[in-house]
Amino acid sequence: MLAGGCAKSGDISLDGGVGITAVRSACPVVGVPVGTGDITLFDPATSRDASAIDVTAVLTNVRGTCDDTGAEVVSNVTFDVRARRTRTDGPRDVTLPYFISIVRGGTQVVAKRVGAVSVHFEPGQALASTSGQASANVNRAAATLPDSVREQLTRKRKAGDQDAAIDPLATPEVRQAVLAASFEALVGFQLTQDQLRYNAQR
Repeated sequence: MLAGGCAKSGDISLDGGVGITAVRSACPVVGVPVGTGDITLFDPATSRDASAIDVTAVLTNVRGTCDDTGAEVVSNVTFDVRARRTRTDGPRDVTLPYFISIVRGGTQVVAKRVGAVSVHFEPGQALASTSGQASANVNRAAATLPDSVREQLTRKRKAGDQDAAIDPLATPEVRQAVLAASFEALVGFQLTQDQLRYNAQR
């Protein structure tokens, strides 16, 4: 679902090969859903010919900061938009819609907000960029693993113990609890169904 990603303090990692250390925080993982990181505008709007491409833009440099000290975990996301236009005669402002959504357990959208960024082109300028930002909240209690699940994940297991070779995440209850407490803050262009199809079929 995400385009890109890296290890961070919210990951669950192995501990010395035996057992798991849960170092996850309540902060959501930040990313861009596949297929929503770029947008193409056509003129005329109904055409899909390469010769009709008017403006293209990509959403990049997505970065997140998080404050998880309160009852509500506040996630702030910043990003850049880089745009190119085909016709460069005269100045032009192009407004592009974007969204930020909070996804729980990899599939459940629990919140979504739509905004817009404007890109300004000077006369004769084919390339332009701007920055945007969005924020979303996650309930800290919902993003916190129950103590019983955390104990199963972090309990030290000695080699030779009966359950030493058993991955606690293989237990359905544990796996479901981890999923339920896992959130993502996803940012992308707010595309129409037709634009989504165009991105998928290119």
